[in-house]
Amino acid sequence: MGLFERWLSIWVALAILAGLGLGLVAPNAFALLAGMEVASVNLVVAVLIWAMIYPMMVAVDFTSIRDLAKRPKGLIITLVVNWLIKPFTMAALAVLFFEHIYASLIDPAEARQYIAGLILLGAAPCTAMVFVWSQMTKGDPAYTLVQVSANDLVMVVAFAPIVALLLGVTDISVPWSTLLLSVMLYVVVPLGAGWLTRKRIVTRFGGDLHALDTFIARLKPASILGLLATVVLLFAFQAGTIVAQPALIALIAVPIVLQSYGIFALGYGAAWAWKVPHAIAAPCALIGTSNFFELAVAVAIGLFGLSSGAALATVVGVLVEVPVMLSLVAIANRTRARFPE
Repeated sequence: MGLFERWLSIWVALAILAGLGLGLVAPNAFALLAGMEVASVNLVVAVLIWAMIYPMMVAVDFTSIRDLAKRPKGLIITLVVNWLIKPFTMAALAVLFFEHIYASLIDPAEARQYIAGLILLGAAPCTAMVFVWSQMTKGDPAYTLVQVSANDLVMVVAFAPIVALLLGVTDISVPWSTLLLSVMLYVVVPLGAGWLTRKRIVTRFGGDLHALDTFIARLKPASILGLLATVVLLFAFQAGTIVAQPALIALIAVPIVLQSYGIFALGYGAAWAWKVPHAIAAPCALIGTSNFFELAVAVAIGLFGLSSGAALATVVGVLVEVPVMLSLVAIANRTRARFPE
């Protein structure tokens, strides 16, 4: 791993502090940036999210799906956890905490916003960062590509209906046009651009995958910088709320942390019980645990606005993501011997 990936938690922490400081020092400047929208999509955030997603989409090889039949167990666990369990447990935890446990602490209207943000997080399994987590656990890179590719294909058709269903259950109005536009912008279009880029490079260099790897490596700094710049921007937008209500961040983080460890235990335990090799089991569990927070943040901003409670909840997901995932990587590495080779 490069310098940025190895110390990512530190860079994210510094980006959060920078965002809070800048947001307090220059609130008017960030209010101007927040107003740069087209069809409910913030243009600045869109550019940064594209910078994050595009390099990872180039790395996705959809032709690898043809090898699924040889080793289907890891993929089955990933798909079942990601699409049949995770969104619904996250929604249940969100309702439990914000409508019951936190009922005396948070206004009901605000609570619905936080529930919406957590639902968006739960319905968006990881696409980009999972490659980092897989590498850190010595995961099978080819199989990780298969899992990510399959998840992306399912996400294209399943994300919007699941989110709309769960938001409807929690009595939150869903503007379908904005939701579908976000899926197109942050899943379909990057996937298509990544596929075209990959195809062109492979064709140009006569199938030389080293040339493709070199191209992706050159894009990596842009991806990490896009992530950090997005964190700075989002925390700057929310600086006033965060500083005024630091306890609120901790309250939002609790169900996210519980969901993360619970989903990991479920996926990892299922892989162990099914005797899945560790090189497949670890990425399998980590994909379900990690979130495609770029998409969740983008959809929250598009649906509810930059200064909404839903956007804040997804930003807290970014805050929690890295330290939690690093701890789960450590757990996976320490338990490697309990899995078959």
